[in-house]
Amino acid sequence: MSKMIAASLDTLAELERTLHAEIPLTRAMGVRVAHFDATGLTLRAPLEPNINHKCTAFGGSLATLATLAGWGLLQLLLREHPPVTVVIQESSVQYLRPVAEDIQATCAMPQAVELAKFLRNLARKGMARIELVVLIPVGGETAVTFRGRYVAFDKHRHPHAQPV
Repeated sequence: MSKMIAASLDTLAELERTLHAEIPLTRAMGVRVAHFDATGLTLRAPLEPNINHKCTAFGGSLATLATLAGWGLLQLLLREHPPVTVVIQESSVQYLRPVAEDIQATCAMPQAVELAKFLRNLARKGMARIELVVLIPVGGETAVTFRGRYVAFDKHRHPHAQPV
């Protein structure tokens, strides 16, 4: 597990390039990979390109950044595995308070037992699911809570998988 957490700055820069290349919306949103360690992955985006008519962060931008934080965490955790595709299968978002500042979404590292089960299923079946939690704070309080179920599948074993 510790080997999975040891991501270099080059690895984080590569994740950011991947986000911008594979999900073009991330460029318009100004998404940046901010931090990764044993607690999780943090993405940031400036408020200005994600603002709504109330001068707060647009709900769609908040949900998108949260979705990407989970997707990005799995990209980092699975980078040493055979080619794996990761998609979001289901999600729920609670908007608890407005975000009137630059956005920071942190996807918490899953519990060790959940991550081990996910990796075991991926190795054994070539497909696995995991639920991740992402928080977006404002002024030290949680502004947005996101829960997403992600599916990962081995591209070689499931070349035409439609996990939704």
